[in-house]
Amino acid sequence: MDTGSKGYKAMLDRRPLNVQALYGALPLGLVSGRDIATAVKDAGAIVLAGNARNALVIKGLLKAAKELDSPVLIELAKSECGYCGATYDNIPDYAMKYSAELGHGIVFALHADHYAIKGADDLRKAVGHLTAILANGFTSVAIDASHLDDYANLSATRDLGTWLPSPLGLEVEVGEIKGAGELTTVEEALYFIGGLNSWGVFPDYLAVSNGSLHGTYDASAGVSEGIDLNRTKEIADAIAPYGVSIAQHGISGTPFDKVSKFSKYGVNKGNVATLFQNVVFGIKMDPGTGNAVTEGGSYIKESDRGVSDELWREMVAYADGKGWSRKSGDYKRLNLPFHDKILAEPGHIVGRIVDEAADWGRRFIKAFGSEGASERVLEVVSRRPDHNASPERVIRSPRIKYGPDQAPNKLKRGAGNFDD
Repeated sequence: MDTGSKGYKAMLDRRPLNVQALYGALPLGLVSGRDIATAVKDAGAIVLAGNARNALVIKGLLKAAKELDSPVLIELAKSECGYCGATYDNIPDYAMKYSAELGHGIVFALHADHYAIKGADDLRKAVGHLTAILANGFTSVAIDASHLDDYANLSATRDLGTWLPSPLGLEVEVGEIKGAGELTTVEEALYFIGGLNSWGVFPDYLAVSNGSLHGTYDASAGVSEGIDLNRTKEIADAIAPYGVSIAQHGISGTPFDKVSKFSKYGVNKGNVATLFQNVVFGIKMDPGTGNAVTEGGSYIKESDRGVSDELWREMVAYADGKGWSRKSGDYKRLNLPFHDKILAEPGHIVGRIVDEAADWGRRFIKAFGSEGASERVLEVVSRRPDHNASPERVIRSPRIKYGPDQAPNKLKRGAGNFDD
């Protein structure tokens, strides 16, 4: 995208206030998640949301976005900050650096994914933490209290949702993501979204449990992808009057012919995390899905992909020293101790990681139908006179309809995985 165009320059003046405070007149196309959500919905498309467990994923995603003129979300879950070298503190700096190296002209948002709230203490701590995250330049947040019972989830999400700046993007979640057969009901989704609406909280996206998993679908253990698109569509249709669409989590390992149909079932945001970790590590993947392939109870490192063989041997030795299975999800914890070593790999190694991340980014962008949608973002921004992207919504029902006695699920849920 031409950074000197009238539309792009107008967008720079209408970026969120936190972005303007940080980057001033720099031509960084960091916009509100609200603007991207509106644009992809208008286009009948899906925005690629990539979890940046390593900073090189950011560059790969931005490269793909620039080449295909597509908006993207760079995201990270709160839990990932504990085991990744890329964090809420440094992701904006990496994004600025790589956008500049690529020549700017890339439209993107920074999304704090799966900001988990597990109780009152988390809720209180979130105020200060999210203040710092937004001050760093993040322009969208996913509040995830889905493991609580439905009324507690509604209450916690309401409390943070009414506190967060309304011009920034907002995702919420009901129903823990646990895999095939674990499905959020339409009743739960309507209670949750209707209750938020009654309090003046207007999300862009709702994440639901529709059969996906976070991480790898382990075929050797009989685990397979099981996203239920019919239930997804039922929920999407029910919440559409509230201006909310579906965020699909756990896409790594899903066949591309299925991915390409998601938008027809009410999905407008697609999260991909583990696949990009596989790219960085150079783990053998199914070329049609990106799912990690295991052989003999172990991940397989391919010598011409990802980190160098020497660094991979060091990573495996580290994992063995921790007692981790060689096909364990705990391998994600290698991201923190080896983050800087990966960035310091020789140029050709770094280059092939970035290039492969960009290749997968392009595949998702095309499957999601978001190619060229950056122009739509500029159109969305041009509809308003200033930076405030707060959505126009109508409160549809009184709060009394969404009390604890009306909650579909009054039982506390179990612990969840909030990575992707």
